Amino acid sequence: MKNNSSTPRRRLNHGFLPAGVFFAAFVLVAPSARAQTSPPAQYTGPGSCASTTCHGSLTPRSDNRVLQNEYSTWVVKDKHSKAYSALTGATGERMAQILGLKKAETAPKCLACHALDVPVAQRARTFDLSEGVNCENCHGPAAAWLGPHTEHGWTHQQSIAVGMYDMRDLTRRAEKCLTCHLGNEDKSVDHEMIAAGHPDLYFELDSFSAVMPRHWKEPGEAGDPSTDPWYDVHELSTGQAVQLKQSLLRLASLARGKLWPEYSELQCYSCHHSLTTPEDSWRQARGYPGRRPGDPPWNPSRYTIFHELFAQADNDGTAKLDAELAELAKLMSQLNPDRDAVASAATNSARLVSDLSAKVDTMPNHAATTLKMMQKISADGDSISVQGEHAAAQAAMAMQSLFVAYDRNQKLRNSSEVRTAIGGLFQELQNPSAYEPAKFAARMQQVNALLR
Repeated sequence: MKNNSSTPRRRLNHGFLPAGVFFAAFVLVAPSARAQTSPPAQYTGPGSCASTTCHGSLTPRSDNRVLQNEYSTWVVKDKHSKAYSALTGATGERMAQILGLKKAETAPKCLACHALDVPVAQRARTFDLSEGVNCENCHGPAAAWLGPHTEHGWTHQQSIAVGMYDMRDLTRRAEKCLTCHLGNEDKSVDHEMIAAGHPDLYFELDSFSAVMPRHWKEPGEAGDPSTDPWYDVHELSTGQAVQLKQSLLRLASLARGKLWPEYSELQCYSCHHSLTTPEDSWRQARGYPGRRPGDPPWNPSRYTIFHELFAQADNDGTAKLDAELAELAKLMSQLNPDRDAVASAATNSARLVSDLSAKVDTMPNHAATTLKMMQKISADGDSISVQGEHAAAQAAMAMQSLFVAYDRNQKLRNSSEVRTAIGGLFQELQNPSAYEPAKFAARMQQVNALLR
């Protein structure tokens, strides 16, 4: 059912994210401070978009593709707008002290993702660093298209030609988000920052977009010329593909970097977990397949759901990628992984992901395939759960996104029961250090039984 109110149609349906996942959803997006053009592109600040006749309306429009309340949504409801102020609070000050920084709000490593830290030459008179992560972090410097894009007949492609970033392209959108929600060579939440108090990074494009909240219309909504009722399923699969590829490229880059090994690439809670007696330890009961006891394992969560999607499109390709990533996991699950071997394995796997992603993109999205994916993921609860809390979180977010899409278009006869059962998945993630695979797997079995 279409919803033209000020609340985007699926925002309230993603209320199950655990505290850690939800908080990490706002480890934010900014372009590199090093990139410049000649002459330098000018960033004008979000105030240039705030007119009530542009993007600052208090109520959304339903007669065209643009809601025109985008600025109002951002400034009131979107935590990206509070990104800079997070640096000035008690936690930001304490982190700066631990990391040996004078102030978090002046430190480039913090501003890279908590503000729009571009060179002074690119800051227009109206620019203000303290406005946090704003319109131009994602859409690019506005000076060249700010005026022209309001003219009759001006197209989106014309804006892109003069510097607007194409956020309508799902692959490019995911890449933009992941510059901070995952990190790259210029921006990184490493083990040192996590130890100082920064939350670990989670990401799932569709879920995070919903809790942002969305300030744009999805294809098929009123005012949008396209019609794709399963758009969010495509968003999920594209986001998973891009996340896996970028994470592998980042790992290769880290392996070639100054500090190695980088512990943020491992499973945090293999070390940071609640201690129990030996007879109550699920880790000891499971054992440590493929690694020496005491060596922390690689974090495979960014492959967990993409594996399920891949298997629907290409069994042979999935088997090949499984083998490559199993070897990478073996390399990484050592106290001092071989840098060159890790970099080579991660780069090769990233190429394979890129090649195979095209097959996922061409998969038809409809009721039957969406239901099949939900059934497959929930049926694999045992194998997913033992991969750790991060993998379980990816599975829970994927199940929620798929359920919302399916229930909106097809309507399950036991919709309320399935919704409650999926909410139970997130309950098992509220205290990550006390996560128990058996309990999460049991919750997945409950969901699976309801989907039969």
